[in-house]
Amino acid sequence: MPISDELFERACRVIPGGVNSPVRAFRRLGRAPFFVTEAAGAHLRDEDGREYIDYVGTWGPAILGHAPQCVLKAVQEAVPRGLGYGIPTRVEVDMAETICRFFPNIEKVRMTNSGTEATMSAVRLARGFTGRPYIIKFAGCYHGHADSLLVCAGSGALTHGEPDSAGVPAEYAALTLVLPYNDTAAVQAAFASHPGQIAGIIVEPYPGNAGFYLPKPGFLQYLRDITAREGALLIFDEVMTGFRISPSGVQGKEGICPDITTLGKIIGGGLPVGAFGGRRDIMDCVSPLGPVYQAGTLSGNPVAMAAGLAQLRELESTDAYARLESLGARLEEGLRRTLHDLHLPLTFKRSGSMFCLFFTTQDVVDLDTAQTGDFEMFRRYFLSMLEQGVYVAPSPYETGFISTAHTEADINATVAAMDRALRCAVGR
Repeated sequence: MPISDELFERACRVIPGGVNSPVRAFRRLGRAPFFVTEAAGAHLRDEDGREYIDYVGTWGPAILGHAPQCVLKAVQEAVPRGLGYGIPTRVEVDMAETICRFFPNIEKVRMTNSGTEATMSAVRLARGFTGRPYIIKFAGCYHGHADSLLVCAGSGALTHGEPDSAGVPAEYAALTLVLPYNDTAAVQAAFASHPGQIAGIIVEPYPGNAGFYLPKPGFLQYLRDITAREGALLIFDEVMTGFRISPSGVQGKEGICPDITTLGKIIGGGLPVGAFGGRRDIMDCVSPLGPVYQAGTLSGNPVAMAAGLAQLRELESTDAYARLESLGARLEEGLRRTLHDLHLPLTFKRSGSMFCLFFTTQDVVDLDTAQTGDFEMFRRYFLSMLEQGVYVAPSPYETGFISTAHTEADINATVAAMDRALRCAVGR
Protein backbone atom coordinates (compact mmCIF):
# COMPACT_ATOMS: atom_id res chain seq x y z
CA MET A 1 0.00 0.00 0.00
CA PRO A 2 1.35 3.49 -0.83
CA ILE A 3 2.61 5.39 2.20
CA SER A 4 0.15 8.23 1.53
CA ASP A 5 -2.75 5.76 1.69
CA GLU A 6 -1.46 4.37 5.00
CA LEU A 7 -1.14 7.88 6.41
CA PHE A 8 -4.66 8.74 5.27
CA GLU A 9 -6.05 5.66 7.00
CA ARG A 10 -4.30 6.71 10.22
CA ALA A 11 -5.46 10.31 9.79
CA CYS A 12 -9.10 9.26 9.35
CA ARG A 13 -9.01 7.65 12.78
CA VAL A 14 -7.93 10.82 14.58
CA ILE A 15 -8.82 13.80 12.31
CA PRO A 16 -12.32 14.51 10.92
CA GLY A 17 -12.26 13.27 7.34
CA GLY A 18 -8.53 12.70 7.69
CA VAL A 19 -7.73 16.33 6.84
CA ASN A 20 -7.52 19.71 8.55
CA SER A 21 -9.28 21.57 5.74
CA PRO A 22 -12.08 19.97 3.66
CA VAL A 23 -10.82 20.52 0.12
CA ARG A 24 -7.65 18.51 0.88
CA ALA A 25 -9.63 15.29 1.24
CA PHE A 26 -10.03 14.54 -2.52
CA ARG A 27 -13.34 13.09 -1.34
CA ARG A 28 -15.27 13.23 -4.63
CA LEU A 29 -12.27 12.29 -6.75
CA GLY A 30 -12.23 8.56 -6.05
CA ARG A 31 -8.85 8.40 -4.34
CA ALA A 32 -7.05 9.36 -1.15
CA PRO A 33 -4.97 12.54 -1.04
CA PHE A 34 -1.20 12.35 -1.33
CA PHE A 35 0.86 13.44 1.68
CA VAL A 36 3.67 15.92 1.08
CA THR A 37 7.07 15.45 2.63
CA GLU A 38 8.85 18.48 1.16
CA ALA A 39 8.51 21.31 -1.32
CA ALA A 40 10.96 23.57 -3.08
CA GLY A 41 10.42 26.08 -5.85
CA ALA A 42 7.49 25.03 -8.02
CA HIS A 43 7.69 21.35 -7.03
CA LEU A 44 6.26 19.08 -4.35
CA ARG A 45 7.47 15.64 -3.28
CA ASP A 46 5.11 13.17 -1.62
CA GLU A 47 5.74 10.45 0.95
CA ASP A 48 6.05 7.87 -1.83
CA GLY A 49 8.79 9.83 -3.57
CA ARG A 50 6.68 11.16 -6.44
CA GLU A 51 7.34 14.71 -7.59
CA TYR A 52 4.69 17.15 -8.86
CA ILE A 53 4.70 20.52 -10.59
CA ASP A 54 2.52 22.50 -8.20
CA TYR A 55 -0.20 24.95 -9.26
CA VAL A 56 -1.90 25.16 -5.86
CA GLY A 57 0.95 27.03 -4.18
CA THR A 58 -0.40 26.57 -0.63
CA TRP A 59 -3.65 28.04 -2.05
CA GLY A 60 -1.95 31.29 -3.00
CA PRO A 61 0.85 32.34 -0.63
CA ALA A 62 3.72 30.72 -2.55
CA ILE A 63 4.11 33.48 -5.12
CA LEU A 64 7.90 33.02 -5.06
CA GLY A 65 7.52 29.25 -4.97
CA HIS A 66 8.04 27.01 -1.96
CA ALA A 67 10.84 27.73 0.52
CA PRO A 68 12.39 30.72 -1.31
CA GLN A 69 15.82 31.53 0.04
CA CYS A 70 14.94 35.11 1.02
CA VAL A 71 12.09 33.87 3.22
CA LEU A 72 14.08 31.00 4.71
CA LYS A 73 16.89 33.39 5.61
CA ALA A 74 14.47 35.81 7.30
CA VAL A 75 12.87 33.00 9.32
CA GLN A 76 16.24 31.54 10.32
CA GLU A 77 17.32 34.95 11.59
CA ALA A 78 14.04 35.57 13.44
CA VAL A 79 13.60 32.21 15.21
CA PRO A 80 16.62 32.45 17.57
CA ARG A 81 15.25 35.76 18.88
CA GLY A 82 12.06 34.03 20.03
CA LEU A 83 8.85 32.67 18.50
CA GLY A 84 6.49 35.26 19.95
CA TYR A 85 6.28 37.81 22.74
CA GLY A 86 2.73 39.08 23.05
CA ILE A 87 4.08 42.63 23.04
CA PRO A 88 4.85 45.05 20.17
CA THR A 89 7.86 44.55 17.91
CA ARG A 90 9.63 46.62 15.27
CA VAL A 91 8.80 44.12 12.54
CA GLU A 92 5.04 44.70 13.02
CA VAL A 93 5.56 48.39 12.32
CA ASP A 94 7.71 47.58 9.29
CA MET A 95 4.97 45.32 7.94
CA ALA A 96 2.22 47.87 8.54
CA GLU A 97 4.22 50.61 6.81
CA THR A 98 4.94 48.29 3.88
CA ILE A 99 1.27 47.41 3.42
CA CYS A 100 0.26 51.07 3.59
CA ARG A 101 2.91 51.95 1.01
CA PHE A 102 1.69 49.30 -1.45
CA PHE A 103 -2.01 50.03 -0.83
CA PRO A 104 -2.59 53.82 -0.75
CA ASN A 105 -6.22 53.27 0.33
CA ILE A 106 -5.00 51.64 3.54
CA GLU A 107 -4.04 54.32 6.04
CA LYS A 108 -4.00 52.02 9.07
CA VAL A 109 -3.87 48.23 9.30
CA ARG A 110 -4.39 45.62 12.02
CA MET A 111 -2.71 42.21 11.80
CA THR A 112 -4.61 38.97 12.43
CA ASN A 113 -3.74 35.27 12.29
CA SER A 114 -5.81 34.26 9.25
CA GLY A 115 -7.91 35.55 6.40
CA THR A 116 -11.03 34.37 8.22
CA GLU A 117 -10.14 36.55 11.21
CA ALA A 118 -9.50 39.48 8.89
CA THR A 119 -12.84 39.29 7.07
CA MET A 120 -14.76 38.60 10.28
CA SER A 121 -13.19 41.70 11.83
CA ALA A 122 -13.80 43.81 8.72
CA VAL A 123 -17.51 42.99 8.77
CA ARG A 124 -17.75 43.74 12.48
CA LEU A 125 -15.97 47.03 11.88
CA ALA A 126 -18.35 47.98 9.04
CA ARG A 127 -21.34 47.33 11.29
CA GLY A 128 -19.76 49.16 14.21
CA PHE A 129 -18.75 52.17 12.13
CA THR A 130 -22.10 52.58 10.41
CA GLY A 131 -24.39 51.35 13.18
CA ARG A 132 -26.24 49.23 10.60
CA PRO A 133 -26.99 45.48 10.71
CA TYR A 134 -26.97 44.14 7.14
CA ILE A 135 -24.04 43.01 4.99
CA ILE A 136 -24.21 42.21 1.28
CA LYS A 137 -22.07 39.37 -0.05
CA PHE A 138 -22.11 37.58 -3.39
CA ALA A 139 -22.89 33.92 -4.01
CA GLY A 140 -19.71 31.92 -4.50
CA CYS A 141 -17.45 34.49 -2.87
CA TYR A 142 -15.73 32.85 0.09
CA HIS A 143 -14.73 35.10 2.97
CA GLY A 144 -13.61 32.53 5.49
CA HIS A 145 -15.72 30.42 7.79
CA ALA A 146 -17.08 33.03 10.21
CA ASP A 147 -20.76 32.35 10.87
CA SER A 148 -22.21 35.46 9.24
CA LEU A 149 -20.23 34.93 6.03
CA LEU A 150 -20.64 31.17 5.57
CA VAL A 151 -23.75 31.66 3.46
CA CYS A 152 -23.62 30.59 -0.21
CA ALA A 153 -19.87 30.39 0.19
CA GLY A 154 -17.34 29.05 -2.26
CA SER A 155 -14.14 27.04 -1.84
CA GLY A 156 -14.33 23.71 -0.03
CA ALA A 157 -17.99 24.20 0.89
CA LEU A 158 -18.90 23.95 -2.79
CA THR A 159 -16.75 20.90 -3.39
CA HIS A 160 -18.59 19.00 -0.70
CA GLY A 161 -22.04 20.10 -1.80
CA GLU A 162 -22.73 22.03 1.40
CA PRO A 163 -22.53 25.74 0.60
CA ASP A 164 -24.15 26.50 3.96
CA SER A 165 -22.89 25.00 7.22
CA ALA A 166 -24.78 23.33 10.02
CA GLY A 167 -24.28 25.23 13.25
CA VAL A 168 -24.82 28.67 11.72
CA PRO A 169 -27.88 30.22 13.42
CA ALA A 170 -30.59 31.36 11.05
CA GLU A 171 -30.50 34.77 12.76
CA TYR A 172 -26.91 35.29 11.58
CA ALA A 173 -27.71 34.28 8.02
CA ALA A 174 -30.71 36.61 7.99
CA LEU A 175 -28.39 39.60 8.36
CA THR A 176 -26.38 38.59 5.30
CA LEU A 177 -27.93 39.49 1.94
CA VAL A 178 -26.61 37.12 -0.74
CA LEU A 179 -26.71 38.42 -4.31
CA PRO A 180 -25.47 37.16 -7.70
CA TYR A 181 -22.01 38.44 -8.59
CA ASN A 182 -21.92 40.85 -11.55
CA ASP A 183 -25.61 41.76 -11.06
CA THR A 184 -25.95 45.52 -10.50
CA ALA A 185 -29.75 45.39 -10.55
CA ALA A 186 -29.76 43.00 -7.61
CA VAL A 187 -27.48 45.33 -5.66
CA GLN A 188 -29.72 48.30 -6.37
CA ALA A 189 -32.80 46.31 -5.31
CA ALA A 190 -31.14 45.26 -2.03
CA PHE A 191 -30.42 48.85 -1.06
CA ALA A 192 -33.93 49.88 -2.08
CA SER A 193 -35.52 47.20 0.11
CA HIS A 194 -33.31 47.91 3.14
CA PRO A 195 -33.00 51.71 3.22
CA GLY A 196 -30.44 52.96 5.71
CA GLN A 197 -29.84 49.42 7.02
CA ILE A 198 -26.92 48.10 4.95
CA ALA A 199 -23.55 48.48 6.64
CA GLY A 200 -21.51 47.46 3.64
CA ILE A 201 -20.69 45.17 0.77
CA ILE A 202 -17.94 42.57 1.06
CA VAL A 203 -16.68 41.15 -2.22
CA GLU A 204 -13.81 39.23 -3.71
CA PRO A 205 -13.14 41.77 -6.49
CA TYR A 206 -11.86 38.88 -8.62
CA PRO A 207 -13.64 35.81 -7.20
CA GLY A 208 -11.24 32.92 -6.69
CA ASN A 209 -13.19 30.42 -4.63
CA ALA A 210 -15.79 29.23 -7.16
CA GLY A 211 -13.17 28.83 -9.81
CA PHE A 212 -11.71 32.11 -11.01
CA TYR A 213 -13.73 34.67 -12.93
CA LEU A 214 -13.77 38.40 -13.49
CA PRO A 215 -16.09 41.37 -12.99
CA LYS A 216 -17.99 42.73 -15.93
CA PRO A 217 -16.84 46.20 -17.03
CA GLY A 218 -18.12 48.78 -14.58
CA PHE A 219 -19.32 46.31 -11.91
CA LEU A 220 -16.71 47.16 -9.27
CA GLN A 221 -17.10 50.89 -9.93
CA TYR A 222 -20.86 50.49 -9.48
CA LEU A 223 -20.26 48.91 -6.06
CA ARG A 224 -18.02 51.85 -5.16
CA ASP A 225 -20.57 54.41 -6.31
CA ILE A 226 -23.65 52.90 -4.66
CA THR A 227 -21.97 52.31 -1.30
CA ALA A 228 -20.69 55.89 -1.26
CA ARG A 229 -24.13 57.20 -2.17
CA GLU A 230 -25.93 55.06 0.43
CA GLY A 231 -23.52 55.66 3.31
CA ALA A 232 -22.34 52.04 3.35
CA LEU A 233 -18.78 50.74 3.28
CA LEU A 234 -17.11 48.79 0.48
CA ILE A 235 -14.89 45.92 1.65
CA PHE A 236 -12.51 44.30 -0.83
CA ASP A 237 -11.52 40.83 0.28
CA GLU A 238 -8.05 40.64 -1.26
CA VAL A 239 -6.82 37.78 0.91
CA MET A 240 -6.18 35.86 -2.30
CA THR A 241 -5.58 38.65 -4.83
CA GLY A 242 -3.62 41.10 -2.68
CA PHE A 243 0.01 41.37 -3.88
CA ARG A 244 -0.74 38.75 -6.56
CA ILE A 245 -2.91 40.38 -9.23
CA SER A 246 -0.70 43.46 -8.91
CA PRO A 247 1.53 44.98 -6.21
CA SER A 248 -1.59 46.74 -4.90
CA GLY A 249 -4.06 43.98 -5.67
CA VAL A 250 -7.20 44.27 -7.75
CA GLN A 251 -7.91 47.74 -6.40
CA GLY A 252 -4.64 48.98 -7.83
CA LYS A 253 -5.19 47.30 -11.18
CA GLU A 254 -8.81 48.47 -11.48
CA GLY A 255 -8.35 51.91 -9.90
CA ILE A 256 -11.11 51.34 -7.33
CA CYS A 257 -10.78 52.65 -3.76
CA PRO A 258 -12.52 50.42 -1.17
CA ASP A 259 -13.08 51.62 2.39
CA ILE A 260 -11.67 48.46 3.99
CA THR A 261 -9.32 45.82 2.57
CA THR A 262 -8.59 42.35 3.91
CA LEU A 263 -5.28 40.66 3.19
CA GLY A 264 -3.56 37.37 3.95
CA LYS A 265 -1.63 34.55 2.28
CA ILE A 266 1.28 36.34 0.55
CA ILE A 267 1.91 38.74 3.46
CA GLY A 268 2.81 35.75 5.65
CA GLY A 269 5.41 34.24 3.35
CA GLY A 270 3.85 30.80 3.92
CA LEU A 271 3.09 31.24 7.63
CA PRO A 272 -0.41 31.89 9.10
CA VAL A 273 -1.34 35.55 8.84
CA GLY A 274 -4.11 37.97 7.90
CA ALA A 275 -4.77 41.70 8.06
CA PHE A 276 -7.51 44.27 7.61
CA GLY A 277 -6.99 47.94 6.98
CA GLY A 278 -8.58 51.03 5.54
CA ARG A 279 -9.34 54.69 6.01
CA ARG A 280 -8.00 56.26 9.17
CA ASP A 281 -11.39 57.33 10.52
CA ILE A 282 -12.76 53.81 10.08
CA MET A 283 -9.76 52.03 11.56
CA ASP A 284 -9.72 54.35 14.56
CA CYS A 285 -13.00 52.70 15.58
CA VAL A 286 -11.02 49.53 16.38
CA SER A 287 -10.03 48.90 20.00
CA PRO A 288 -8.17 50.22 21.92
CA LEU A 289 -9.04 53.55 20.23
CA GLY A 290 -12.67 52.78 19.48
CA PRO A 291 -15.62 50.57 20.47
CA VAL A 292 -15.15 47.76 17.90
CA TYR A 293 -13.32 44.99 19.73
CA GLN A 294 -10.69 42.90 17.98
CA ALA A 295 -7.76 41.02 19.49
CA GLY A 296 -5.37 38.13 18.91
CA THR A 297 -2.67 36.67 21.16
CA LEU A 298 -0.47 35.69 18.22
CA SER A 299 -1.38 38.57 15.88
CA GLY A 300 1.69 40.19 14.37
CA ASN A 301 3.81 37.13 15.20
CA PRO A 302 7.45 38.19 14.67
CA VAL A 303 8.43 35.10 12.67
CA ALA A 304 5.42 35.41 10.34
CA MET A 305 6.04 39.14 9.94
CA ALA A 306 9.70 38.52 9.06
CA ALA A 307 8.74 35.88 6.50
CA GLY A 308 6.08 38.06 4.91
CA LEU A 309 8.28 41.14 4.78
CA ALA A 310 11.05 39.20 3.08
CA GLN A 311 8.62 38.00 0.43
CA LEU A 312 7.16 41.46 -0.16
CA ARG A 313 10.60 43.03 -0.45
CA GLU A 314 11.64 40.39 -2.98
CA LEU A 315 8.53 41.11 -5.03
CA GLU A 316 9.26 44.82 -4.88
CA SER A 317 12.91 44.54 -5.89
CA THR A 318 12.55 42.20 -8.87
CA ASP A 319 10.59 41.92 -12.12
CA ALA A 320 8.31 39.35 -10.47
CA TYR A 321 5.04 40.62 -11.92
CA ALA A 322 6.34 40.78 -15.46
CA ARG A 323 7.61 37.22 -15.10
CA LEU A 324 4.29 36.00 -13.66
CA GLU A 325 2.40 37.56 -16.57
CA SER A 326 4.80 36.00 -19.08
CA LEU A 327 4.43 32.54 -17.57
CA GLY A 328 0.65 32.93 -17.32
CA ALA A 329 0.40 33.99 -20.96
CA ARG A 330 2.55 31.03 -22.00
CA LEU A 331 0.26 28.62 -20.14
CA GLU A 332 -2.87 30.23 -21.57
CA GLU A 333 -1.55 30.18 -25.13
CA GLY A 334 -0.68 26.49 -24.91
CA LEU A 335 -3.98 25.50 -23.32
CA ARG A 336 -6.06 27.49 -25.79
CA ARG A 337 -4.18 25.84 -28.65
CA THR A 338 -5.09 22.44 -27.22
CA LEU A 339 -8.74 23.43 -26.77
CA HIS A 340 -8.82 24.60 -30.38
CA ASP A 341 -7.16 21.47 -31.72
CA LEU A 342 -9.55 19.21 -29.79
CA HIS A 343 -12.59 21.34 -30.71
CA LEU A 344 -13.39 21.76 -27.00
CA PRO A 345 -15.07 25.14 -26.38
CA LEU A 346 -14.37 25.06 -22.64
CA THR A 347 -14.09 28.28 -20.67
CA PHE A 348 -10.69 29.49 -19.45
CA LYS A 349 -10.13 32.55 -17.27
CA ARG A 350 -6.83 34.14 -16.31
CA SER A 351 -5.43 37.33 -14.87
CA GLY A 352 -1.69 37.40 -14.30
CA SER A 353 -0.73 34.35 -12.26
CA MET A 354 -4.29 33.25 -11.36
CA PHE A 355 -6.25 30.99 -13.69
CA CYS A 356 -9.05 28.44 -13.96
CA LEU A 357 -10.24 25.98 -16.59
CA PHE A 358 -14.00 25.50 -16.33
CA PHE A 359 -15.48 22.31 -17.76
CA THR A 360 -18.39 24.17 -19.28
CA THR A 361 -19.01 25.85 -22.61
CA GLN A 362 -20.83 28.75 -20.92
CA ASP A 363 -19.05 31.99 -20.17
CA VAL A 364 -18.50 32.03 -16.41
CA VAL A 365 -19.50 35.28 -14.73
CA ASP A 366 -20.99 34.12 -11.43
CA LEU A 367 -21.64 31.07 -9.24
CA ASP A 368 -24.52 29.76 -11.31
CA THR A 369 -22.48 29.64 -14.51
CA ALA A 370 -19.46 28.23 -12.66
CA GLN A 371 -21.61 25.34 -11.47
CA THR A 372 -22.65 24.35 -14.99
CA GLY A 373 -19.36 22.49 -15.35
CA ASP A 374 -19.14 18.73 -15.87
CA PHE A 375 -17.66 17.35 -12.64
CA GLU A 376 -17.01 13.87 -14.05
CA MET A 377 -15.00 15.40 -16.89
CA PHE A 378 -13.04 17.43 -14.35
CA ARG A 379 -12.42 14.32 -12.24
CA ARG A 380 -10.90 12.43 -15.16
CA TYR A 381 -8.81 15.47 -16.07
CA PHE A 382 -7.54 15.92 -12.49
CA LEU A 383 -6.56 12.28 -12.06
CA SER A 384 -4.73 12.26 -15.39
CA MET A 385 -2.83 15.43 -14.49
CA LEU A 386 -1.84 13.94 -11.13
CA GLU A 387 -0.69 10.73 -12.77
CA GLN A 388 1.51 12.83 -15.06
CA GLY A 389 3.05 14.66 -12.10
CA VAL A 390 1.12 17.92 -12.30
CA TYR A 391 -0.86 19.00 -9.25
CA VAL A 392 -3.82 21.27 -9.92
CA ALA A 393 -6.48 22.08 -7.34
CA PRO A 394 -8.55 18.98 -6.42
CA SER A 395 -11.79 20.85 -7.06
CA PRO A 396 -13.31 22.56 -10.10
CA TYR A 397 -14.18 25.48 -7.82
CA GLU A 398 -10.64 26.58 -7.04
CA THR A 399 -8.03 28.81 -8.65
CA GLY A 400 -4.68 27.80 -10.09
CA PHE A 401 -1.59 29.77 -9.09
CA ILE A 402 1.69 30.30 -10.92
CA SER A 403 4.84 31.29 -9.04
CA THR A 404 8.04 32.99 -10.11
CA ALA A 405 9.76 29.66 -9.40
CA HIS A 406 7.95 27.99 -12.30
CA THR A 407 10.17 27.71 -15.34
CA GLU A 408 9.34 27.81 -19.01
CA ALA A 409 10.09 24.08 -19.02
CA ASP A 410 7.54 23.56 -16.24
CA ILE A 411 4.92 25.44 -18.24
CA ASN A 412 5.70 23.49 -21.41
CA ALA A 413 5.45 20.18 -19.53
CA THR A 414 2.16 21.32 -18.00
CA VAL A 415 0.68 22.27 -21.36
CA ALA A 416 1.63 18.85 -22.73
CA ALA A 417 0.05 17.19 -19.69
CA MET A 418 -3.10 19.26 -20.15
CA ASP A 419 -3.38 18.05 -23.74
CA ARG A 420 -3.18 14.41 -22.67
CA ALA A 421 -5.49 14.96 -19.67
CA LEU A 422 -8.14 16.65 -21.77
CA ARG A 423 -8.03 13.83 -24.30
CA CYS A 424 -8.53 11.42 -21.41
CA ALA A 425 -11.34 13.55 -19.98
CA VAL A 426 -13.34 13.43 -23.21
CA GLY A 427 -12.44 9.86 -24.11
CA ARG A 428 -10.17 10.51 -27.08
